[in-house]
Amino acid sequence: MRQLAGHFTLQLAMTFHELGLDESILKSIDEFGFKEPTPIQAGAIPHILEGRDVIGSAQTGTGKTAAYALPILHRLGGHKPGAAPRCLVLGPTRELAAQVEDQFASYGKYCAPKCCLIHGGVGYGKQIDEIKAGADVVIATPGRLLDHVQQKNFDLRSIEVLVLDEVDRMLDMGFIDDVTRIIKMCNSNRQTLLFSATVSDDIKRLTAKSLKDPVDVTIGIKLTPAETVKHVIYPVGAMQKFDLLIALIEGMEIDSMIIFCRMKVGADRITRWLQERGLSCAAMHSNLPQKTRTKALAEFKEGKIKILVATDIASRGLDIANVTHVINYDVPEHAEDYVHRIGRTGRAQREGDAMTIVAPDEQAKLDAIEKFIDQQIPQLKLDGFNYFHEPIIRSTTAEKPRRSKRNSATSRFGRRR
Repeated sequence: MRQLAGHFTLQLAMTFHELGLDESILKSIDEFGFKEPTPIQAGAIPHILEGRDVIGSAQTGTGKTAAYALPILHRLGGHKPGAAPRCLVLGPTRELAAQVEDQFASYGKYCAPKCCLIHGGVGYGKQIDEIKAGADVVIATPGRLLDHVQQKNFDLRSIEVLVLDEVDRMLDMGFIDDVTRIIKMCNSNRQTLLFSATVSDDIKRLTAKSLKDPVDVTIGIKLTPAETVKHVIYPVGAMQKFDLLIALIEGMEIDSMIIFCRMKVGADRITRWLQERGLSCAAMHSNLPQKTRTKALAEFKEGKIKILVATDIASRGLDIANVTHVINYDVPEHAEDYVHRIGRTGRAQREGDAMTIVAPDEQAKLDAIEKFIDQQIPQLKLDGFNYFHEPIIRSTTAEKPRRSKRNSATSRFGRRR
């Protein structure tokens, strides 16, 4: 395995036109107005074009989807009517799969590949029709893909390029056995591309079995909160968490907010309580019907609802721009999820505010987060809030979260993911 960590941060003058991509792809990139690739794109694209297996590691929001989609589109060279699928992109959630399909369609606007989206929560008919009509790229979640293979709707031995996207998330969700089965079903001569925000020991074992002499492109692999995000802690008794949440919301100007809960039932409960108070919000978690999830996400992106109450299904991967505030109603179970959650705001060099409401029984989780990010998070007491018990505030200096609307910043090609 060749380690190339950090090497590509030096290639600041590189443009997309220097990467050797097909003119049809460059035309769509130009229409987006993007000139320079992000470090993960500059690092991965040349090796993918060479046909090498690649392990791409970079934080969420750095443009990993384009890092593999652009060279794959170049390799496929347009649509082949009636042909068996040539590329398979495997991802953890329906929303991420749909987003990847959208990006393939956008980047491949002028080379017109046929994409087929395969995930659960919807019927099989349309998916079967699209496979039979000839799909160049299949973008799928593991469970529904295995259903189609077992029903002999298509054969994975035709796959020339296999992409394992958000692998750390797929492993967290318990998909390791399904992913391993799918890999074994694919053509042994394929090119394999693995992209992940983190690379655990489990992922290393998977890559050792599944990739051939991969190039390791690691960009800023240590997960740290973005410098554009101001994040603070509000200690409070467990019985007053919701009251404090309401007080925080009432004290700020909200353009777009995500409230993270640890449990699905908690997300539903918080959504209901907020709606009872006349706030525009919707829930987002894996137990909801697909149509409900799709509608909630679309209305949140369009600004029809201001608050999305979600589990960690929305903490990474999804293309949600311009989120101004994040509130962790529950401290996340895993320390790295804290970085992913608050990273939903402050994207593409914009400023963002993130707040975490911490009850006394969540202190151990907070300690683990601070150890993971190697910094103490400033703690605040909310002025004017009627605390039942005076919170113990650790001695740190911090400014209060910003209340102003965010200033837009020049976007790079990584803004979608």
